[in-house]
Amino acid sequence: MSENTNNPEENELPESGKVAKISRGALSVIGGAVPFAGGVFSAIAGAWSEGEQEKVNGFFQHWIQMLKDELKEKEETIIEIMARIDLQDEAIAERVESKEYQSLVKKTFREWSGAESDDKRVYIRNILSNAASTKVSSDDVVRMYIDWINLYSDMHFQVISAIYNSDGITRGEIWSKIGKTVVREDSADADLYKLLIRDLSMGSIIRQYRETDYNGNFIAKPAQRRSKGSGKKVVSAFDMEEGYVLTGLGKQFVHYAMTELPLKIEFTMDTDEDTNKNEETQ
Repeated sequence: MSENTNNPEENELPESGKVAKISRGALSVIGGAVPFAGGVFSAIAGAWSEGEQEKVNGFFQHWIQMLKDELKEKEETIIEIMARIDLQDEAIAERVESKEYQSLVKKTFREWSGAESDDKRVYIRNILSNAASTKVSSDDVVRMYIDWINLYSDMHFQVISAIYNSDGITRGEIWSKIGKTVVREDSADADLYKLLIRDLSMGSIIRQYRETDYNGNFIAKPAQRRSKGSGKKVVSAFDMEEGYVLTGLGKQFVHYAMTELPLKIEFTMDTDEDTNKNEETQ
């Protein structure tokens, strides 16, 4: 007499069993695609196949949703770029089709993780739009601008914007202009702000204001004499004396990243809800 193979307790999968199979299948594929990791993924897949998959399934569902969201952001960005480029202009059309410009686009979307905020996504859109329409900066410099989007935080860009709009603005004035409240000089916020200013100074994006001659050469400041016994002056994180300006490189970055080209084509981005409504009415 044959054994009963229809025992519900033996054959029944958890509610998410179908997704669980997909999860294990994904791990098996990854294990085969990455030779050195194959053993690890195979072991993990084997262990998970014996137990409840709820947490594993949740992880994969969040992962898939994250990829969908990233693709949607990229799609929106590309559409917004193309809506701002005058493809009727032969020079611009040729530029967009060039290997050099395509290389910039590939670099941008390959390093999309740097666009963790909507402001950064707009900066990327502006950089690629302006890179297609103008040659103020070389492509090597534009690549560096793209790297800056990954390297610097939103607060870095707030400081750049504040200085651009007010040449000679002091650190204390910048802090107030970007909407920050008064904090202690020995606070973590003050230390972070000093680090941020140093980042931008070392990156040749901002510098302290200095007078120049007719040819653009910096004029040396007169030496300041200190009385005997006076120690080195401690400069506040929120100093109100030394002014800051953008360097030439910083000004070009603002032109590319913070200057928005007007729309050449008016369009409305369809949302998932709109798409679903259209499908239901058809």
